[in-house]
Amino acid sequence: MYRESFPIIAVPDVAHALRFYRDLVGAEVTYQFPDEGPPDFVSLTLGGTKLGIGRDPEATEPSRRFALWLYVDDCDAAVDQLRAAGVPVDVEPTDQPWGERTAQVRDFDGNVVHLGQPAAAP
Repeated sequence: MYRESFPIIAVPDVAHALRFYRDLVGAEVTYQFPDEGPPDFVSLTLGGTKLGIGRDPEATEPSRRFALWLYVDDCDAAVDQLRAAGVPVDVEPTDQPWGERTAQVRDFDGNVVHLGQPAAAP
């Protein structure tokens, strides 16, 4: 059911963060949302690793700066399984404008974990 994971760093300004991760470190932007204008979210690759950077204006507190993304085969089934095990669900499965179905839970230590079901192929 769970197939891939990558960390997400929350920052107040994604373009500013790209100056470090893309321009200095050399990570490659593989996805940006929205497609045009200032990004709210980018996916980066560096070697064989992935990193997400997402805009969160309130990401000034360290506890709000990290989340984990897990790609799943079925977002609703994953939420049902985790809820049955006592995992807190912050955001129920929802269809997103970029085509994925996502939800948000917290691990047993309170860390944010996003669950994403990839968009169906057209």
